[in-house]
Amino acid sequence: MRDAFGVRARPRLRGALSRLMQARATMSDITEPTDNLFAAAAPPSDFVFDAQVARVFPDMLRRSVPGWPELLRLLGLVAARVAVPGQPIYDLGCSLGATSAALLARLPQARIVAVDNAPAMLDGLRQRLAESVAAGRVTPVCAEIMDLSVTNAGLVVLNLTLQFIPPQERLALLRRLRQGLVPGGGLILVEKVLFPDAEAEALLDGLHQDFKRAQGYSALEIARKRASLEAVLVPDDIETHEQRLRRAGFRRVERWFQCFNFVGWLARG
Repeated sequence: MRDAFGVRARPRLRGALSRLMQARATMSDITEPTDNLFAAAAPPSDFVFDAQVARVFPDMLRRSVPGWPELLRLLGLVAARVAVPGQPIYDLGCSLGATSAALLARLPQARIVAVDNAPAMLDGLRQRLAESVAAGRVTPVCAEIMDLSVTNAGLVVLNLTLQFIPPQERLALLRRLRQGLVPGGGLILVEKVLFPDAEAEALLDGLHQDFKRAQGYSALEIARKRASLEAVLVPDDIETHEQRLRRAGFRRVERWFQCFNFVGWLARG
């Protein structure tokens, strides 16, 4: 069989592409409302992952996180290379299941434990990944990550999650996750970051704001959302993240993604 460019496709690649398209089709079957929460006359004062946010969350991520669709695709590729076969994958802070769907697209036989502390998010995940949940491939768990027991994990994913954990608790969490991995297992971490150099921070943060304006957000919406998030989303710089991962017991820490001020790492023991 040849693709649109006349190149003969290998069976394994055809299967992976088919699964990816199937997962994307499943997620896109749901009409996603436009995020206009912070354009309202009375916008939320504090950012909470409630039903209002869950309703518009896919649109919010797509228009707020530079490179979000490609990030998900690449995350699936990284996971397929490093996940330990036969061991559960933990998607911590899973929200509506976009990361879990990306994992399943590349690892269709994986068993994913999808954890979030927001019931509205898990309700949305059950709707979007109903077939995988019914088949036992995805197990939704409503829990606080700090209280969760992670054991025998072949891979742990924290996709834009650690930044919502209180800074003083992040090292302890990463140490527990490191201890919960089987030999050869790894951790995928994606975070919004700061830059210690003031000029670099101004440039990358400014580009992030430009990106959001280009996606149709108004200056008022951007300012309101930023103020709402300030109390709950506390970013770190790249060096802090990498040093903390090593202190948690990960000997290998590689950066595999960066788009403006969003960075992804793979950490292994």
